[in-house]
Amino acid sequence: METKQHDVIIIGGGISGTALLYLLARYTDLKSIALVEKYKGIATVNSHGRNNSQTLHCGDIETNYSLEKALSVQASAAMVVNYARQLPSFEHILHKYSKMVLAVGEQECDVLQERYQEFSPHYKAMQLWDADGISRVEPNVVWGRNERIAAVGATDEYSAVNFQALADSFVTQAKSTDKNIDVFLGTKIKKINDPGNGFELTTHGRTLKAKSVVVSAGGHSLLFAHRMGYGKQFSCMPMAGSFYFTPDILRGKVYTIQNDKLPFAAIHGDPDLLLGGKTRFGPTALMLPMLERYNWKTIPDFMHLFSVEASVMKVMWDLFKIADIRNYMFKNFLFEIPFLRQRLFLKEARKIVPSLQLQDLTFAKRVGGVRPVMIDKENRKLLMGEAKINPGNGIIFNMTPSPGATSCLQNAEQDLRILVEHLGCEFSEDKLNDELKAS
Repeated sequence: METKQHDVIIIGGGISGTALLYLLARYTDLKSIALVEKYKGIATVNSHGRNNSQTLHCGDIETNYSLEKALSVQASAAMVVNYARQLPSFEHILHKYSKMVLAVGEQECDVLQERYQEFSPHYKAMQLWDADGISRVEPNVVWGRNERIAAVGATDEYSAVNFQALADSFVTQAKSTDKNIDVFLGTKIKKINDPGNGFELTTHGRTLKAKSVVVSAGGHSLLFAHRMGYGKQFSCMPMAGSFYFTPDILRGKVYTIQNDKLPFAAIHGDPDLLLGGKTRFGPTALMLPMLERYNWKTIPDFMHLFSVEASVMKVMWDLFKIADIRNYMFKNFLFEIPFLRQRLFLKEARKIVPSLQLQDLTFAKRVGGVRPVMIDKENRKLLMGEAKINPGNGIIFNMTPSPGATSCLQNAEQDLRILVEHLGCEFSEDKLNDELKAS
């Protein structure tokens, strides 16, 4: 059986794993780094454009963020923009669209105006629009309305990302360095062993060895952790999101104000990056017993992680005893039922575009991913942000980036710093700051 030694092996070829590959290759003196992906392509699961919101989150139109959280997200987004703009060509990765968060009704408008006063000093491009202002940016959002509306947004910023293309670029740029970069596609890790002098990863036909390992494989990261005896205090609740297509009726991204009683994102509408001439509405939110959408083979993996025990049931009960959450989950279940779903979702979409008709809506088949929401069994609560397990011995497990792929470079920097401390390698911090964090 073939054996190969690396300084670091990254499991998972999505946006998180590839971002770390790039940072390690460019900003450390590590000589040998490997990326292992079980599928035959880079970023084919949740990082693929069909399976996420395609949004570069900046914290300005996400109403569930505190100012502190928003500014952290703004810094994450800036790293992505700064990276992409240094590429020879980045127009296929970053896209400029108008963006706004829409308030409907007196109460929402008042809340949004207060938020604008707090956030606008930190977001120079942020504007507050009344109905006339909105109509100049998104006329279909205004047409046919009677109630008061307002919006906060911007018209000339990067707001959309093809994260699969971004992940591909990370791999290409990592390979362009003088480091020994191995990318193993179509290679499934069967087992990770820790004999005490590094790690051994078993695949079909070979054993890979590494001083450190980072697992960035969504819900499967927790599965790897459990098999090694780590993170047993966590369970997993996979939340799937679906989308609907309409004709091309929005010029940019239109988000809605989030219900602060719900731990899930409100729907939005925006042009689909991958399919010209279509607007996409969503996502819905539905708990599914699988770690990858439309992959029934991951049901046993879910069953291993979702243990039916008192602490988990307590978290579920605490969720479903709240009327807003209970009704929301039931409604989102109905959004998945053929013939019924379009009629029910139409009401949600009309909050953004009042003139939408039933014949305009089409369920987006095989579009939408899964977000593994962690359950903290010890404290009996959901962990809605990013989740990381770091035993301190050179292996890291990343489950859920927050807010999604936008945080890829910021999270990768956190992992880089952990690895630098563990391995004792050199880190060109000034170079990273100059290239990725300069305003």
